[in-house]
Amino acid sequence: MTELVWTLSNALLVGSFWPGSRWRVVVLRAFGARIGKGVVVKPYLKVKFPWRLRIGDYAWLGEHVWIDNLAQVDIGDHACVSQGAYLCTGSHDWRQKSFDLITRPIILEDGAWVGAMARVAPGVRIGYGAVLTFGSVATNDLPEMTICTGNPAIPLKHRRIQTDDSPIQIGSN
Repeated sequence: MTELVWTLSNALLVGSFWPGSRWRVVVLRAFGARIGKGVVVKPYLKVKFPWRLRIGDYAWLGEHVWIDNLAQVDIGDHACVSQGAYLCTGSHDWRQKSFDLITRPIILEDGAWVGAMARVAPGVRIGYGAVLTFGSVATNDLPEMTICTGNPAIPLKHRRIQTDDSPIQIGSN
């Protein structure tokens, strides 16, 4: 019954075109999502099971994000999932005649950024401050403070965060 009520709430409220972020957070929390402060949730968000979702402080979920969380999804502080991104925690075992369901969690560490239209596969960890670029597909873990691109995504270069007009290197790479 909870899944049915959530499916309707997601379609009519959270996944709707209506503007506003705070009320979306309230609805997600009402269904068990653990969401920190200052989180922005844009219209058309689709979440399979909010009770398997944790979002840290000041994170951002863009328009048309789909979190297909048959397993836990953790999104860290100051992380961003851009418009049209797809996070998928489930697949099927094609080696088995019965196509058994396989689920594995996804973790976006603090400061990670999943670019627009990007895809994240089951079991992937996107490291601290890592960036998955526009349209890329993460099938393996992404190292911290790297910019990763392609299908499958591979590290392109180290990420530098610029403050006060001078580049500052953050992280261990």
